[in-house]
Amino acid sequence: MRTTGARFSGLLVVAIDGTYLDVPDDPATRQALGKGSNQYTAASGYPQICLTALVACGTRAVIDAAFGPRTQGETTYGQRLARSLHPGMIVLLDRGFATNTFLQAVTDTGAAFLARLSALRKPPVLRRLPDGSFLSRIGPVDVRVIECEITIATTAGAHTGVYRLATTLLDTRAHPASELVKLYHERWEVESAYYALKKTMLGRRVLRARTLPGIAQEVYALLTAYQVIRIALTDATGTARIDPDRASFSIALQTARDQVIQAAGVIADTVIDLVGAIGRAVLDQPMPARRLRVSPRAVKRPLSRYAYKSLRVDRRTYKATLSVNILLPGPISP
Repeated sequence: MRTTGARFSGLLVVAIDGTYLDVPDDPATRQALGKGSNQYTAASGYPQICLTALVACGTRAVIDAAFGPRTQGETTYGQRLARSLHPGMIVLLDRGFATNTFLQAVTDTGAAFLARLSALRKPPVLRRLPDGSFLSRIGPVDVRVIECEITIATTAGAHTGVYRLATTLLDTRAHPASELVKLYHERWEVESAYYALKKTMLGRRVLRARTLPGIAQEVYALLTAYQVIRIALTDATGTARIDPDRASFSIALQTARDQVIQAAGVIADTVIDLVGAIGRAVLDQPMPARRLRVSPRAVKRPLSRYAYKSLRVDRRTYKATLSVNILLPGPISP
């Protein structure tokens, strides 16, 4: 049985993206990792590590991960994740990963990709296609480019943006442009995975380890605990034949904590049913089917104590409607 929403045209949908984790501001971590800077000071905030993960969008399970000092950047760690890519996958990538080198590395694994291109990048139009997309080339890789205008309308108004996507799926009949635009939205599942790690599990706290080996051990422990919970959620929703999106990670985490705190099943001859306990709790309180909702991005830790008021950030979440318009390509490049 296949997990609901895990595949697109038979391809396993995965995404690569990076995030940053704060570590204690000690002399050892400062020297090894450095600190960020801003317009007010040459060094600010906590030292950080960059965590880059390959996530299965259907279940938000972490397939592979790499991390280290943030000075090397997410694309550097992302290239290490090519070891876990293979034919039968389609990788969703944000603009930061859409470099010639990175896209070539993904293509060499046999996996397909769907990547958003920078607005400054204008690939040549080699041939127009019936669905409004066009054939082009990025470095040595043959791609199909889709330009679209996406409008999100809420009670607070409407916002329109132009997106340019590139993919190695060249068949317009098997993979229409409109379906690929919808698929790209699944890239946000990797952000949901990071939210579960950083907010739900860590509570936005700084990591506790004060040495580099200790930090590595703590990150692996965090990813392991996260993965165990995701496995329990996937097993539960798969048995009930419901979408994994309806499984609450918060309920699963709290159930797992309760099992540990209560020391349930610690007797040697007792079978520990941790996964079963999580599954029952999640299925007893399923989340409603997901709706399209939007909320503006905001800095989680503003440097100024007055930033929330001065920036007048709207933190409300709105129900939204989405419309997509495929744009026709320009003239064919000579």
